[in-house]
Amino acid sequence: MAAQIRIGVSGWRYAPWRGAFYPEDLVQAKELAFASHQFPAIELNGSFYALQRPSSYARWAADTPEGFVFTVKAPRYITHILRLREARAAVANFMASGLFALGAKLGPILWQLPPSLPFDAALLEEFLALLPHDTDAAATLAQAREERMHGRELLQPHRPWRLRHALEVRHASYCTPECIDLLRHHRVALVVADTGGRWPELGDVTADFLYLRLHGAQQLYASGYSDAQIAQWGERIRAWAHGQAPKGLETAAPPDTAPSRTERDVFCFFDNTMKIHAPENALRLARYLQLGTHLQAAPPRA
Repeated sequence: MAAQIRIGVSGWRYAPWRGAFYPEDLVQAKELAFASHQFPAIELNGSFYALQRPSSYARWAADTPEGFVFTVKAPRYITHILRLREARAAVANFMASGLFALGAKLGPILWQLPPSLPFDAALLEEFLALLPHDTDAAATLAQAREERMHGRELLQPHRPWRLRHALEVRHASYCTPECIDLLRHHRVALVVADTGGRWPELGDVTADFLYLRLHGAQQLYASGYSDAQIAQWGERIRAWAHGQAPKGLETAAPPDTAPSRTERDVFCFFDNTMKIHAPENALRLARYLQLGTHLQAAPPRA
């Protein structure tokens, strides 16, 4: 199967997008349906702030077309409050919260670490070992959910499905070969994050796919990308998709130590969402890569 390149945005409900990306007369309840006809993948952010319910995941799946994929941002309770420590019950709660309702539309799970959390090899090893890599393993882990989840959980997937995980680090101490080795051992992708130089930007390949988050070339969450910058990221994505190592990105481990593959899936999300830049930049990158329009038919507005 040829490598898939999915270009999308982080979230879909932003007031500045109305009238620029969303038509003025589009009802808010149809925003996801509209956005999912423009992009083949969207990063689901609500799950970062609170556990969602199976009914919400089922509704989002129903609002999006066949072939669409959600990536799901894992709860900040695990990454920012527990800081990965003693996280088994919390990860079990997350796995039980309704992810399976997305079915085949469930893409990679994003784990974003806080800038204040430095690299701790033993802690990271223990956490990565918790992560299930298919829905059967996730269902087994979900059985360890806390009692408060009873009555609002979904414990069985509709069918077997693999799970992918991506880790976004925001502390310079992760820029070490030991961290890269751990991620490769557990088949977890290191997020390639463009943060305007604020946090580490590493191009190490640690899994069978790439996960990119473009937060803004100069100003975090706010600045857009020029044509030259879009072209630069486009060429990097092409290289990764063909199993190659793009030029111009720092790596923590020697580039020739990356696992060898002829092709890799690439997920790329624009998170410069404070203004209209994210959807416009994502569509422009898709055009640069000649990916075409996701779906020709627009969803109904009423």
